Amino acid sequence: MTPIRPGSGRLADRIAGTYPLAETYHRSALEADMIRLTGQVSRLVPEATGLDLPGDPTTIVIGRSEWIERNVASFSHLMEPLQRQLTERLESSGPGARGVGSLANRMVQAELTAVLGVIARRVLGQYELVLPTGEDADVVAFVGPNILQLERAHQFRPEEFRFWVALHELTHRAQFQGVPWLRAYFMGLVNDLVEHSKPEPGRLNRVIDEVTRRRYSGGPVIDERGLLGLFASSEQNIVIDKVQALMSLLEGHGHVVMDRLGGQHLRTQERMSKVLKARRQDKRTAAFFRLTGLEMKMNQYRMGERFIEIVEREAGWEAVGLAFRGAGSLPTLEEIESPERWLSRVA
Repeated sequence: MTPIRPGSGRLADRIAGTYPLAETYHRSALEADMIRLTGQVSRLVPEATGLDLPGDPTTIVIGRSEWIERNVASFSHLMEPLQRQLTERLESSGPGARGVGSLANRMVQAELTAVLGVIARRVLGQYELVLPTGEDADVVAFVGPNILQLERAHQFRPEEFRFWVALHELTHRAQFQGVPWLRAYFMGLVNDLVEHSKPEPGRLNRVIDEVTRRRYSGGPVIDERGLLGLFASSEQNIVIDKVQALMSLLEGHGHVVMDRLGGQHLRTQERMSKVLKARRQDKRTAAFFRLTGLEMKMNQYRMGERFIEIVEREAGWEAVGLAFRGAGSLPTLEEIESPERWLSRVA
């Protein structure tokens, strides 16, 4: 895909909005805190997870629009092989096709920016695996406006809330840095999704038939996978199941570690956890999450935490580590929903 144009930044600003304190002296104080806390938390996470956490990541505090632009750029790089195939196909079909491909590319970027603009109001941090250039990353990014806004709105203690947010992102870093094969496996799933995104003859008819079937069966026309799941091919749905199972494991593992270490080191951890869980279940955004497929992301937290808790209860915390033994030990989506089946197979 072509690089992000300057206009996308203005679109991101309009959708994501701003927070009055985001560009005041509070930002520099927050940045200093997050760099310090990243180092502090990095020494705690390995003992809690049993995963190595080598070296120090790059720690940055960014605004909402910068978070959007970094994600759009990374996504654009990952989609570049598909874009190249589509461009070659269009160019071979006629002289006016190149303009159509360029227009489609701009529309995709605008739509992605719009979706990320809504998410940008909520995300607190992100462990980045891929830089916008496509190179491997080891970056922990914190979205300053959202951290400042949330801790003020709920009167969280800044030192404790920032420590707690860092716990989650540093646990994700431990997963991808401490499990040697995990980054390559995840990127392989992403590549598989892109590879199976080639034009599919008869896709529209297939989607119409699926919508009709869902209506008559009484189920939701758009399920938790959103429009992505509705338009996905059978090959893509297989990969989506693997992605959802992996992310449920990682998010559940991350939240259990976050709450556990938070409970040991923070006096206000329980209240912060309740607020964030209620925030994830906010009904005002439910329709948007279902349409875009982000409801799947919300369910990953719930399903993943339940999986980790049941595995630990039935077989101890050491059994959780078996999931990181190799790709063959990862739970399937069915096993995420039925942890006992995973234990029977792996442990």
